[in-house]
Amino acid sequence: MTTSTFPGSPRVALVTGGSGGIGTVVVERLAADGFALAVHYAGNRDAAETVAEKARTAGAPAIAVGADVADEVAVREMFDEIERQLGGIDVLVHTAGIMRLSPLAELALDDFDQMVRTNLRGTFVVAKEAVRRIRDGGAVINFSSTVVKLALPAYTAYAATKGGVDAITMILAKELRGRDITVNAVAPGPTATPLFLDGKPQQVIDELSSAPPLERLGEPADIAEAVAFLAGPARWVNGQILYVNGGVA
Repeated sequence: MTTSTFPGSPRVALVTGGSGGIGTVVVERLAADGFALAVHYAGNRDAAETVAEKARTAGAPAIAVGADVADEVAVREMFDEIERQLGGIDVLVHTAGIMRLSPLAELALDDFDQMVRTNLRGTFVVAKEAVRRIRDGGAVINFSSTVVKLALPAYTAYAATKGGVDAITMILAKELRGRDITVNAVAPGPTATPLFLDGKPQQVIDELSSAPPLERLGEPADIAEAVAFLAGPARWVNGQILYVNGGVA
């Protein structure tokens, strides 16, 4: 029998990559919306604990949980811990991912393999465990990218992994027929996060900022708003890739 550390807790969301970037802001938004949170980290437990503590201060039950998202055993143990401490799971938000930019001809295969392992295998492994655990009426929210359709140079490998995420998302939604579990992906456009800004010249950042009709980079809060929609009221949105990019074509 599962015993929750937080008796009577509300709906529970696991946010992978919740210890930094967009994931942290997603945790904050879902905490404000009344969720209990499992804040995942890959290597920085202190960062995840800080995010979880901030959620608890805001009144949300929250724990930090660690796992290599591509390791099936570690992911299973992470879900066991979430069920033990929070009583179950209703929503998965899978933001964890890495990005290495290079033209295809120059990309080191080790970098390619790392992206495939984290972005594609990681999505598959976490989703595989999640659909065994998520309670009926729940939601799976994967993270894709607008670069899949923009086809920007130097994004070949990264976009390929995210194209795979799109396929997983659309097919899994159909495989869960009868469970009342929605499966969607959020596909951010250029967003002001360390992952996106790192190593880019200011000229490139300025060009990307002017690309959307709204003439700015996205903010993590913009992405978190879309996640909150899919995690809560959006029960008739299913099997979709939701482009959250300010109108970039």
